[in-house]
Amino acid sequence: MESKFRETKQVANPAGEGVGFVHHAEAVWNQREPYGPAGFKGVFISYYATLCAAFAAIGGMVFGYDQGVVSVVLVMPQFLARFTRVSETAPGAGFYKGLMTAMIELGAFLGALNQGWIADKYSRKYSMLIAVVIFTIGSIVQTAAMDYAMLTVGRLVGGIGIGMLSMVAPLYIGEISPPEIRGSLLVLEEFCIVFGIVVAYWITYGTRYMSGEWAWRLPFLLQMIPSTVLGLGILFLPFSPRWLASKGRDSEALQSLAKLRQLPATDQRVEQEWFDIRAEVAFHRQTSAMRHPTLQSESKLNSIKLELVSWMDCFRRGCWRRTHVGIGLMFFQQFVGINALIYYSPTLFETMGLNYSMQLIMSGVLNVTQLVGVSTSLWTIDRFGRRPLLLWGSFFMTISHLIIAIFVGKYSKNWSAHRGPGWASAALLLFYMLSFGATWGPVPWAMPSEIFPSSLRAKGVALSTCSNWFNNFIIGLITPPLVQNTGFGAYTFFAVFCLLSFAWTFFFVPETRGRTLEQMDHVFKDISSEEEEARRQTIEADLIASHHRSMISGPKDQ
Repeated sequence: MESKFRETKQVANPAGEGVGFVHHAEAVWNQREPYGPAGFKGVFISYYATLCAAFAAIGGMVFGYDQGVVSVVLVMPQFLARFTRVSETAPGAGFYKGLMTAMIELGAFLGALNQGWIADKYSRKYSMLIAVVIFTIGSIVQTAAMDYAMLTVGRLVGGIGIGMLSMVAPLYIGEISPPEIRGSLLVLEEFCIVFGIVVAYWITYGTRYMSGEWAWRLPFLLQMIPSTVLGLGILFLPFSPRWLASKGRDSEALQSLAKLRQLPATDQRVEQEWFDIRAEVAFHRQTSAMRHPTLQSESKLNSIKLELVSWMDCFRRGCWRRTHVGIGLMFFQQFVGINALIYYSPTLFETMGLNYSMQLIMSGVLNVTQLVGVSTSLWTIDRFGRRPLLLWGSFFMTISHLIIAIFVGKYSKNWSAHRGPGWASAALLLFYMLSFGATWGPVPWAMPSEIFPSSLRAKGVALSTCSNWFNNFIIGLITPPLVQNTGFGAYTFFAVFCLLSFAWTFFFVPETRGRTLEQMDHVFKDISSEEEEARRQTIEADLIASHHRSMISGPKDQ
């Protein structure tokens, strides 16, 4: 690294003390003083940011709960008595069941896509509140549903709210977290998703013994509890300092940052992060002005045009590598087979020779195993990094799928005579869930929120989240015929994608552990010319000098 990139500027503060500030991001990651220890230990040091992140992650629990409810409700006799169109004996039942379940993915796709501009315009904080209101409306419609059409519309509306939450919760968490523990806090989103799945599964497992329609209405009603808690609590969360800076509210951004770090606004670490945030905002604003000079005048039409071309900027130089990584992570998260196993685990256990009661119990155990895996990543993601987790996860999942495919291919025609291989297959499925929960479960939710520049972060995370929901939809369509018609072929299919995920991660996914959000330009090598390097350095130097001039002149003006 050239010495010019290590330079610092000594600036006098009002007390006459020298304060060293680094002028741009590459230097920062070598010289920046940390807020505390990395990983799980740091979670307890930065307790206020942790509490805010944990609260925002309740949005993940809402998402996970809805997933878990459907898997059991769809086979309840009480549910099928009301909605005869999706019962096994009804003509076209497969289509109507698929349409009903797909409505959540369609709604979530639309919600995540629109949340990009909503989160930019109204703030991360209030966009979560909007999402909660929409989700609650959908939940009320589902709980009160009297026919198939009403239920389907409720699923669509609820899906929009879920999609919005699944996009903005990790975005908000990523923007408020100290870099040393950002991974651990972003894992809270996936932890709450899986926790919601587990809670919903066992609630519906219990309510299926209730007589009458409350067996399925009660689980739909209960999902409004976490969303209501989130909606009320959002009002007390601080604004994202990075969103405030993007709106030119610099002093508010400093105060919000100081509150989140539980340090005075004059603390050197807080000031340095504040300068980095403002410099990154100014740099990308300049870049946008140079790229779209005719759209800078303030008018309604220009604002709409700039909003549209900003989406295209996600695929242009300076951001396309990040968009590729964000979309690719969510693609492989679905195509390694996770939701196929969650949705259709009873059927898969049936192919291994387990009876109906044991199928449901094992499906619940499967979800608990995933939760255990996710829990480990609270410590490992900031201790070992994102890349190692993804690579080891791909390896372990590939091995699991391949061995299960061999067992299913050899013994599926007569499991009763081969109980050992049947239970070995079930054990490998549990090992797969543990591996996924520890690696490919949390990392794809964490990385998109930390890799995009401030000007395009909401849109980049929205595109990544849309990739998740779109591929979730595709998996939902192809898995039933794949499992029914190919047997071991389903496991072979997912093994191939697990192997591809290993190769893709190795060649394309950089390590982001310990880096600030403002350092991602260098992680992805998006500042490649000396001219851009000098421009960014100048911006930060000007910000620092301007700030300290105001501090020195302030007392004289009074």
